[in-house]
Amino acid sequence: MSDDATRPTAQVTLLGRHYVFACNPGEERKLERAARYLDRAMQGIHSQNNLLASENVALMAALNIAHELLEIQDARRDEEQQLGQLSERLERAMAGAALGNRTPSE
Repeated sequence: MSDDATRPTAQVTLLGRHYVFACNPGEERKLERAARYLDRAMQGIHSQNNLLASENVALMAALNIAHELLEIQDARRDEEQQLGQLSERLERAMAGAALGNRTPSE
């Protein structure tokens, strides 16, 4: 079991400020990727209103990203439901075809 002192860290930049975060071993690249995504979102909000405090920019970016995630989850749920319905139709069609292909001795 590792404590925070021995955990790997990654330095990230958000709105021009550098931060160091501890992360699980092997997860440094994922943390850096997430930070780049967050920084782009924050930069976009900051460019629209550079008078906002960094904390407000971060909160707005977090809300936008949460909204994106929820939209993707909803779309995935809808697609899974449609796939389930198609699968049921296919099973019914295959069962119907199997019944139609039986010989009189069966």
